[in-house]
Amino acid sequence: MKVVRDSDLKEIKNPILTLGNFDGLHIGHRRVIEKVVARARRFGAPSVVYTFEPHPLKVVAPEKSPPLLIDIDEKIRLINATGADWLVLAEFTKAFAATHPRQFVESVLVDALSVREVWVGHDFSFGTGRSGTVEYLKELGNEFGFKVFLVPAYKRRNEVVSSSRIRAYVKDGEVKKAAGLLGRLYSIKGRVVRGKDMGKEIGFPTANLDVESELVPKDGVYAAFALLDGREREAVLNIGVAPTFGGKARAIEVHILDFISDIYGKKVEVRFAERLRDEAAFMSREALVKAIRKDVGRARKILGRRRS
Repeated sequence: MKVVRDSDLKEIKNPILTLGNFDGLHIGHRRVIEKVVARARRFGAPSVVYTFEPHPLKVVAPEKSPPLLIDIDEKIRLINATGADWLVLAEFTKAFAATHPRQFVESVLVDALSVREVWVGHDFSFGTGRSGTVEYLKELGNEFGFKVFLVPAYKRRNEVVSSSRIRAYVKDGEVKKAAGLLGRLYSIKGRVVRGKDMGKEIGFPTANLDVESELVPKDGVYAAFALLDGREREAVLNIGVAPTFGGKARAIEVHILDFISDIYGKKVEVRFAERLRDEAAFMSREALVKAIRKDVGRARKILGRRRS
């Protein structure tokens, strides 16, 4: 897959294209992209995913902008895995936001790309004030000679799959439900930094993460996989303030099972498999150790089932 900016479209001609933000690249997004890829292969046309960077709301209404499920690097990686030929990253600015839908269609889809087909999701809109509806896009398609296809909302177990629904699940700690809509485990990334070594003192050393991701699940204890140096390892993760030790600042601590090594400064991706329990204050360190041992046992079973 080739990745280009919207200012460099000269190599792409007569594509079959899909437009959208695609935050999270969930199973509904992939369904749309896979249809585009299959259709393009059928007609011998290039398949194009056209998305926006940064997210439009970060420009037009930062106070309303949702925390993103994935960063741009992850988005590129996931779109590449769909088999698309091209990914266009359109720089979203205030000037771009003020573009009339007709102007966008004429200048980009028609003049620059000579687009053959455009595929969009059920909630798609574009142009100034999101005034460009699917129906208007179809009218312009009829005028300029390209087809427009609307892909209905994708449902999983009678639930509409959407980025907003996934965000709500993650915020509530429902990482297993989020994974069902994403089609993979929800993950966050961060770099290992120095902590207070409280976990080490009680026999469960942890890596404290300085998290780069925008959306961290609800406080609690989770069974997870830790991706470190290209290898996936089983882990138990705690998000919270460590109340047993009188903590006040929120921290994200990962205990990687059966692993002892100095990993300060290294980047770790944590993939959430299942929420185990709420964070709790224990009456003694002994009670805390007993609870962690139980967490580790449960995590091994959960993570082992996912591997098998």
